[in-house]
Amino acid sequence: MNGAVDLPLGQAELSFTAAGDARVRRSVLPSGVRVLSEQVPGSRSATIGFWVAVGSRDEQRADAAHPATYGSTHFLEHLLFKGTPTRTALDIAISFDAVGGEHNALTAKEYTCYYAKVQDRDLPMAVAVLADMFTSSLLDPVEFESERGVILEELSMAGDDPGDVANERFFDAVLGAHPLGRPIGGSPETIRAATRDGVWEHYRANSRPQDLVVTVAGAVDHDVLLAELDLALAAAGWDPSVAGRPVDRRPVEPAELETGAEITVVSRPTEQVNLLLGVPGLVATDDRRPTMSVLNAIFGSGMSSRLFQQVRERRGLAYSVYSFAPGYSDAGLFGMYAGCAPAKAGTVAALMREELERLAEHGVTADELRRAAGQLAGASALALEDSDTRMSRLGRAELTLGEFADLDEALRRIALVTADDVQRLAGDLVARPFSLVAVGAIDESAFTGAADAVAPSSDVA
Repeated sequence: MNGAVDLPLGQAELSFTAAGDARVRRSVLPSGVRVLSEQVPGSRSATIGFWVAVGSRDEQRADAAHPATYGSTHFLEHLLFKGTPTRTALDIAISFDAVGGEHNALTAKEYTCYYAKVQDRDLPMAVAVLADMFTSSLLDPVEFESERGVILEELSMAGDDPGDVANERFFDAVLGAHPLGRPIGGSPETIRAATRDGVWEHYRANSRPQDLVVTVAGAVDHDVLLAELDLALAAAGWDPSVAGRPVDRRPVEPAELETGAEITVVSRPTEQVNLLLGVPGLVATDDRRPTMSVLNAIFGSGMSSRLFQQVRERRGLAYSVYSFAPGYSDAGLFGMYAGCAPAKAGTVAALMREELERLAEHGVTADELRRAAGQLAGASALALEDSDTRMSRLGRAELTLGEFADLDEALRRIALVTADDVQRLAGDLVARPFSLVAVGAIDESAFTGAADAVAPSSDVA
């Protein structure tokens, strides 16, 4: 495989060999269902995912024609395990427990995935059960009310975790009114307000053949997978003869953001302050994503990173400190995190910004570039030992990126990143509006004199 492979929505079949002699195949069925597999030599297990490109950002307010759908994707993550016309919730659980498999789901900001990991011989069962769940869940009204209580408890648990609170408020602060700034799981208010009719409408509107992407990695035969999937979807009443076209991918032009508060302080009686400082970042398809990976590795990923060395090793101001750079279809973030004593929070915030400004002003060394390339190469190779990671890579390639890049191609792109590229990107980041979020026993005054880490504002929660 030389270079990335494009994944056109209108191309019915693709097949190629990726790094490590993995065989990747992709089929777009006449109904619009997309199926991707990565056959990994020597593997004895497989991970399968049923994906839709619908996440928390896609939920809507109520209008004259439709009920509100806020919180519906998270609700569905729970309810799709609660039974179909042919399987009870216990039947679904037993199917995987009886073979030592794993099954779960995840709701994200731009997609939802229902997945399982099983031995190769049990893959037909996983296909059948996940297909039944995805197409035919009952959303039983009694189960709906029961899961409302479960979800509220889950949100309460997250609300008691200052790290979770800080993360949610950080997305809100950096992304402002953009739908990506909303909590993935909804809020207690939206979950209490959710109706079974609203969740049902959200489910049926986004669980059509043209929405579905199935990805499998590990011990998988693509032709056998297609046959098993065809049987499972036919059993659910999906007519394979009805033609459909896959839904379009999201636009990738960066959105115009109106960032929220510059400083947000949430008062909590905790021993540590959970501190986040950052700026809007890069979209997932930005050509500078490899540069961002290198910058993040040098700046705040690992024990040799600048942030770790400056904040923890030299000054002893924090135990946990790192940076991160998620990217979505039309927005992204670059963030820095530290957990520290309340009395040190202002100093830590100032140091984090100063380090990023130093990177923008003075650049990086050749040795740092080499270490970053080695770190990224090793971490990527180790992650791909797991079929879960490979399955997720297929899903992200199909839903968001529109291309598949194997390990060799990813490392080739990393190798092309120069010191000038990193310095330019750092300069771009420091010119963007900073937002700071602190959760702990602290108030806004802790940051007003801390070397202008951010400009102060009056948003204190």
